[in-house]
Amino acid sequence: MDWTAHVIWWHCYPLGFVNAEDSAVHDVRHRLGQLTNWLDYLIDLGCNGMLLNPIFASSSHGYDTLDHYAIDSRLGDDSDFGELMWKAKERGIRILLDGVFNHLGREHPIVQRALKAGPGTPDGDWLRWVDGYPRVFEGHEQLVELDFANPAVQTFVVDVMCHWLERGIDGWRLDAAYAPGAAAWRPIVERVKQRFPDSWLLGEVIHGDKDEFVTVSGLDSVTQYELWKAIWSSLESANFYELDWSLKRHNEFLESFAPQTFVGNHDVTRIASRVGDAGASLAMTVLFTVGGVPSIYYGDEQAFRGVKEDRMGGDDAVRPAFPASPDDLPGTGEWMYRLIQGLIGIRRRNPWLTHAM
Repeated sequence: MDWTAHVIWWHCYPLGFVNAEDSAVHDVRHRLGQLTNWLDYLIDLGCNGMLLNPIFASSSHGYDTLDHYAIDSRLGDDSDFGELMWKAKERGIRILLDGVFNHLGREHPIVQRALKAGPGTPDGDWLRWVDGYPRVFEGHEQLVELDFANPAVQTFVVDVMCHWLERGIDGWRLDAAYAPGAAAWRPIVERVKQRFPDSWLLGEVIHGDKDEFVTVSGLDSVTQYELWKAIWSSLESANFYELDWSLKRHNEFLESFAPQTFVGNHDVTRIASRVGDAGASLAMTVLFTVGGVPSIYYGDEQAFRGVKEDRMGGDDAVRPAFPASPDDLPGTGEWMYRLIQGLIGIRRRNPWLTHAM
């Protein structure tokens, strides 16, 4: 049985969830276990997968990785991860980790060795260079890009991915998969799939031909940002031509793969802040009645508000801390929780919806 045809992800940004992102001192704090308090809540909602944003050692927000083999000390340590995995698995919950491989934090040892050695050297050639300077990701000086054409880099990425797959995770969300390009992922995906054929590899792809990206890269799926945009903007403007067009494109994708669908994630303004409660209800209805592999971003099932801003710290409002347990939720969003519970119930009774066109 293809488990990906039946998974519904609850998407969580752990550093924000446990209120650890702003910690000034990176001493070991055993916070990751707080997520175990929410596993039964996840199941009660109807989900059976947990998509986790970065949990590895980093300098700040998790996307400036310092060590792909170590749990971020602000979240805990390896034993905390092991306990979360064990408790999730005994409940039948799949785990998807966020792999930030296109770039590393500037303080990462690989980057530091490369900067010291310079381009045209074995250490230096781990990085992409432009006119003698290391290429950085979308203008962020702290995020230095790796050169995926380098076989040593490919082996590094494969080794990290396989290490955590051996630990029991079920797949990877590959951050900024679009940046190195589809072809750059092919040799990596082939090697990982050879060892873990049942793993699910999801690429973050924002623009372009998603069907071609999946075909060339060998990935199982990509993020469906086109549909996300069409859902909220059609509701916002009461003009459904964009949604109609995007659904036609979406159906074409479904002929060859099931896109990852969503109406909220850690990088965008919350759906209820975009279109209000009534609009958010309609958005959820679309999400769970079209084809694809859906995810719910933590808090959206409680109609949380949060606006992303283009400034330093502009993601904070959409990456909030959660209380210690579901019992501590304010209760004002229970109506949305019950609505989504019902929509997931419809999907569970009609599993063909995953590939519906």
